[in-house]
Amino acid sequence: MTELMPLKYENEILKLLDQRLLPTEEVYLTTRTIEDCFHSIVDMVVRGAPLIGFTGIWGMALFVKHNPKATFEQFARAAEYLKSARPTAVNLAFEIDRCVEMARLETHLNAVYPKLVAHANFEMNNLYEKNLKMAKFAESELQRIYGDRPLNVMTICNTGVLACGVLGTALGVIINLHNQKKLKKVYASETRPYLQGSRLTSFELLKANIDHQIVVEGAASYLMKNKLVDAIFAGADRIVENGDTANKIGTSSLSIIAKHYGVPFYIVAPTSSFDLNLKTGEQIEIELRDPNEILKYKEHHIAHPEAKALNPSFDVTDHNCITGIICENGIIDPMIPGSVREILEKK
Repeated sequence: MTELMPLKYENEILKLLDQRLLPTEEVYLTTRTIEDCFHSIVDMVVRGAPLIGFTGIWGMALFVKHNPKATFEQFARAAEYLKSARPTAVNLAFEIDRCVEMARLETHLNAVYPKLVAHANFEMNNLYEKNLKMAKFAESELQRIYGDRPLNVMTICNTGVLACGVLGTALGVIINLHNQKKLKKVYASETRPYLQGSRLTSFELLKANIDHQIVVEGAASYLMKNKLVDAIFAGADRIVENGDTANKIGTSSLSIIAKHYGVPFYIVAPTSSFDLNLKTGEQIEIELRDPNEILKYKEHHIAHPEAKALNPSFDVTDHNCITGIICENGIIDPMIPGSVREILEKK
């Protein structure tokens, strides 16, 4: 199988692997404008908090490329427009706000274009190193708990290359365990309604030749009650000061079941996924998506045509249900007050 490249910037055109068509088709969409980037994020052509953030940087670069005489005020309005594409994932706002700060330092806006391109490339390379550090922290943590025996792990949604553009977060932990011959099997939660686990995580695990099985969301209790899972790794779209974490819908339920059965549950995310402006998870805005994502599969009805649905895209995992939050600065124990800020401010 060929190497996955979910995002490519070539000849001043952004090419995005259309993740809606995976795993059966690998098709790249040509993205030329900030509007194209906006719709690619909203429509989930591109997804995963870090990759959405990178798409945001490229979107701002494309805006400058096609509007070289734009004022800073127009650039700032374009930034707010692009930030509105996905309100829950903090990475998008984080990266775009940095673009705005870079533009603020320039006398002429067109001078920021090469700097945005260089910034995007640097950050993608930098994220690989950060995610590898997180994977090593997780490996050491599991070694402390279980010794050297190969482990069965579980994950939800997709947190690999398709979500990050480079080595993944939670799935990066799993890939590293496999490379170190410390992995026995992976259980990939199918992750309704968009099936990121079935379509995307399984796809990445197949490419890496990792033994795995897809399971439905409701199988989590069965797996843990029968001692088939040693640890769970999930990603994050936003982590607030007390450790509460927004992630794909179903993550909170998984953490509660894990706590009941005593299975270690870890969040794996870079520091760009943290939002210390918010104190608790109750302050996180939860995106409500199109009910048809539940009522239909592609164009086919799987519920009665007159049925209605509620489709929150994320839920908030309580910090009390998280064993540890792994970032590139170390492992946070969210049960210790102030530990999130302490680790984030670590140099």
